[in-house]
Amino acid sequence: MSLPSCPSAFQNKILPVILFLCQKNDIKTSKYNLFSFLPLNLFEQFSRLANAYFLFLLILQLIPQISAVPWFTTAVPLLIVLSVSGVKDANDDINRHKQDKQVNNRKVKVLIHGEEERWMNIQVGDIIKLESNQFVPADLLLLSSSEPLNLIYVETAELDGETNLKVKQALTVTGEMGDNMDDLSAFRGELRCEPPNNRLDKFKGTLTVDGQQHGVDNDKILLRGCTVRNTEWCFGLVIFAGSDTKLMQNSGRTTFKRTRIDQLMNILVLCIFGFLATICAIMTVGHAVWEVNEGSAFTAFLPRQSGVDIPLSSFYTFWSYVIVLNTVVPISLYVSVEMIRLGNSFFIDWDRKMYYPKKDTPAQARTTTLNEELGQIKYIFSDKTGTLTQNIMTFNKCSINGRNYGRNLTPDRDNGGKATSTQDRVDFSWNQLADPKFVFHDYSLLKTMKEGNLEAQAFFRLLALCHTVMPEEKKEGELNYQAQSPDEDALVTAARNFGFVFRSRTPESITVMEMGRKVTYELLAVLDFNNVRKRMSVIGRCVCVHVCACVWGGEVFYSMLLGATAVEDKLQDGVPHTIEQLAKADIKIWVLTGDKQETAENIGYSCNMLREEMEIFVVTANTANEVKEELQKARRKMCPGSAEKPKVIKARAGLFWLQKTQTVPDETVNGEYGLIINGHSLAYALQEDLELELLRTACMCKTVICCRVTPLQKAMVVELVKKYKQAITLAIGDGANDVSMIKAAHIGVGISGQEGMQAVLSSDFSFAQFRYLQRLLLVHGRWSYIRMCKFLQYFFYKNFSYTLVHFWYGFFCGFSAQTVYDDWFITMYNMVYTATSVLALGLFDQDVNDRWSFRYPQLYSPGQLNTFFSKKTFVRCVMVSTYTSLVLFFIPWAAMQDSVRGDGKDVADYQSFALSTQTSLMIVVSAQMFLDTFYWTAINQFFLWGSIAAYLAITFTFFSNGLFFVFTSSFPFIGTARNSLKQPNVWLTMFLTCLLCVLPTVAFRFLHMQLRPTITDKVGNQNQEPFNEGQPAPAPYRPPPRRVSTRRSSYAFSHSQGYGDLVTSRKFLRLKRRPSLFGRNQSPLVENQPQHYRTITEEAEESQT
Repeated sequence: MSLPSCPSAFQNKILPVILFLCQKNDIKTSKYNLFSFLPLNLFEQFSRLANAYFLFLLILQLIPQISAVPWFTTAVPLLIVLSVSGVKDANDDINRHKQDKQVNNRKVKVLIHGEEERWMNIQVGDIIKLESNQFVPADLLLLSSSEPLNLIYVETAELDGETNLKVKQALTVTGEMGDNMDDLSAFRGELRCEPPNNRLDKFKGTLTVDGQQHGVDNDKILLRGCTVRNTEWCFGLVIFAGSDTKLMQNSGRTTFKRTRIDQLMNILVLCIFGFLATICAIMTVGHAVWEVNEGSAFTAFLPRQSGVDIPLSSFYTFWSYVIVLNTVVPISLYVSVEMIRLGNSFFIDWDRKMYYPKKDTPAQARTTTLNEELGQIKYIFSDKTGTLTQNIMTFNKCSINGRNYGRNLTPDRDNGGKATSTQDRVDFSWNQLADPKFVFHDYSLLKTMKEGNLEAQAFFRLLALCHTVMPEEKKEGELNYQAQSPDEDALVTAARNFGFVFRSRTPESITVMEMGRKVTYELLAVLDFNNVRKRMSVIGRCVCVHVCACVWGGEVFYSMLLGATAVEDKLQDGVPHTIEQLAKADIKIWVLTGDKQETAENIGYSCNMLREEMEIFVVTANTANEVKEELQKARRKMCPGSAEKPKVIKARAGLFWLQKTQTVPDETVNGEYGLIINGHSLAYALQEDLELELLRTACMCKTVICCRVTPLQKAMVVELVKKYKQAITLAIGDGANDVSMIKAAHIGVGISGQEGMQAVLSSDFSFAQFRYLQRLLLVHGRWSYIRMCKFLQYFFYKNFSYTLVHFWYGFFCGFSAQTVYDDWFITMYNMVYTATSVLALGLFDQDVNDRWSFRYPQLYSPGQLNTFFSKKTFVRCVMVSTYTSLVLFFIPWAAMQDSVRGDGKDVADYQSFALSTQTSLMIVVSAQMFLDTFYWTAINQFFLWGSIAAYLAITFTFFSNGLFFVFTSSFPFIGTARNSLKQPNVWLTMFLTCLLCVLPTVAFRFLHMQLRPTITDKVGNQNQEPFNEGQPAPAPYRPPPRRVSTRRSSYAFSHSQGYGDLVTSRKFLRLKRRPSLFGRNQSPLVENQPQHYRTITEEAEESQT
């Protein structure tokens, strides 16, 4: 069935048969617009249980029969909370609007009179023209190009993080049109293809032209996010646009991520509501009993309102106490949490030690609500290419005729233990065609070449011949190689620098400059590299030499074995050390990569994730039963006593305990093991009947590497661990194939810089180098977690201590819901007096500095175990608060009950009691803040002492004669502060009260530190000056043990069938000169200039391999 094209399509459109024919190309990640922001944002904010609760309280306070406190005590804080949250949400959405607008307004030429059109207006069926260094705006069917055989070179960094070029080729039937506008406009056809999906490596379709059907596969499709390279022009048909493109399909479903502390807080708030209802019910019963027994005696002084009997009065009392005791759920809690998270996010953005000057890329906290979760990570799922490695192949060593050449890296103790070469860098200035970026450290090889050693010359001759590299010479002597894989480029470049320069090729010949002499070889046959042969072969003949066969694929042959090459996919700086540090912090790292098994395994050894002393289990089965047998065999070998059926602990969690959880506990094993499983076996292992077996076996291993996996499988592995381990997960990657994994994990981290930005745009945090992950977790994550836990403990402590005083006072005021404190103190306690000091605690506190955090990664483990804030911690906090409230109420009550002033007048009036109680409360919570603060800054000092000063200043002002005479009803405590604080017994009472409140806490902490010290206490004992920048001294360097292995080394060769047939095709290479290679500074990739930071001198770090 043929469907018509979009209404806007003209005669220059092919009629595509797809599901969403008129899908536009605009993308939208924003949530609001100008008109919907206020209602939607208010709806979202009042969807929070706490905000809805305080709105309900405000309504209650407007009822005179119920309210015991003025309405503004709730209205002002609620308005501030809504305003702060609304401004933050608006700012985030404005940034999303800007990003959407920037992408949607990019321009591209559409085949409608050759005019440019915005990306957002492109529709399915449009034919567009792309030029070199342009982004591909939608998924296209390649029609024609300026290159020989209608080839096109694209960079897929946005999709898979790989910067090496890929080759695409148009169909012959469409390629013949070239750039002829008349032919393109008159061309008619029908395309039938698969519906939108997220498979980046697969495409199936059929193009029908003039009744002839032509198969369309992935090699003829340009995906959105690719960049056209070294191609003057090309034309493509839009087949998927907007959200239907494979790039956007891989973005996955965006979910709102909540931290474990957020989930716990919701449960605690629900419990607090129950606690509040209980004590209000107690007060209501007490009021009814008091009214029956004692109330009649007070009717002469306080007559009952008309029509209000005891049951109705008790009903009013219940709601009055709900209002009075509402501060057990403080309204400022949530806005304070958001401000602390925002501040800690800024610390990540501003961290100069996570700034990468080579690419002018700072770290960025793209989400401000997940900071403390960084301090609780248990599992890390990492991509390989572009994440652990630089995706840059280097020619390090070679063996020729039995002799080894190349650099020998040894640890240099004078250089901090970093690896340095024992040979100087070879000078290739004698070779005018040499690549200046090529580095080699062994002059003996160059000497061997210049001496005319035949074996060495034959070795490099074969490197210069056995490949499918395309040369480009912009001007005489300036060669640029375009290779399908970076390892091919590395080998040809090595031959180039040692005097065997691959200069040009035709379908029948290859021209090489051999030590300054031009030699042409006849090309007889090319046998492509594939995953079965694991090598490629070239059969050629020199004009004056017999026929020879060249074989390349880890080893090089020329009638006999000439030698071998060692090509390394360079690790990013600091990767092995980072992985070692994270392992010491008891964080498990799984590598999920699309690369083949040999490459992934070698990277595992280079990163020190795999070691020779480990026993490695490899699962490469082809059926479900075989996969099950291999997994069970590995599990039984690691843990012979393990049960055949996994133990699954079922429980309930979440708000109202509606969420069902299943937990598979860890099993203890002796020794260290590793697991490598390929994508084919993983597909079976992820099935419902095998997933628990996979999980058990994998979690017993120290290292897990999944190779040849699809983006969907990456996300499924993450979901499996989340489902059964109830642990916090982090996924890190750099390409669009990592987006699903990044969004599935609790925390998503994108690697930015040289690679694509699709992973960054979907991530929660981003930076330029993998090594910054240890600082993000061990320093910022740990600090954020500790700060948030301290903040919550202190916040609940000060509010329960404040609120429960009202409860005890109810037994002495006839359960009348009268407040203990002054109304203005009630209004300002959470919003002014105790707001800033607790924020300073949540923003600046440190138990140890960053140096000690790196030296002792074990300090990270308490976060994984939820040690610092849990239900148990909350109950203990409530118990301490209950004791504090008892002391705060009964000590002043008992001390002042029968006391008199110096002139014989009574001290014990309500206002004096209120003043002494609230002053004691301020001193106690300030002392508690002093005990909780480990790291003192000028800001902490200012806020702590400033809070006490502000309380005293405001109290004396509000209790003054002047305000009383102006606003008599609002400021009734006239002269109370002036009169009460003159009495020595009032000061002694407050001193005794504060001492009894603080002393048990000091004693408990001292005994706990002596008898059951935590790991932080132990480190603190070693660190006499914890914040001295000179401490600690760096750990002595210990060189890693030399790896001695009999395994065959395999390097990262091309993963797919090559282009040998194209190389030898007679249609290959038209006579026209290829366009100049554009540098990155001329590319639209840098159209958005990054922020400029002051230059930082960064130590050069060499990767440890």
